[in-house]
Amino acid sequence: MQYMLLIYGDEKLWREMSEFEIKQTMQAYVEFSRELAASGALRGGSELQPVASATTVRVRNGKPLVCDGPFAETKEQLGGYYLIDVPDLDAAIHWAAKIPSALHGSIEIRPQTANQALNQV
Repeated sequence: MQYMLLIYGDEKLWREMSEFEIKQTMQAYVEFSRELAASGALRGGSELQPVASATTVRVRNGKPLVCDGPFAETKEQLGGYYLIDVPDLDAAIHWAAKIPSALHGSIEIRPQTANQALNQV
């Protein structure tokens, strides 16, 4: 079963970290990513650019409305993700708890849908 591990955190905390703290955190991500890859569960993942670079699209009355920024103001922003393939939710929780940002942010776990429409592309 595939799960998306969505990494949420407060971008402000990153701006307040010292260079040493940033290096430590990035090294923790490197080590976590290597462990996840070595397990065979990793299917993909990426860090995202800051929320200020986001663009939101809504379609109303058949016309796209494009806005700068995220959909809603929140204390935590989506900062990256991992796509994993593991046997069950317990295994997904195991990996989510190891993500370095879980210490100061949150990790949302979303299972893949059984809908095969996207797989037919």
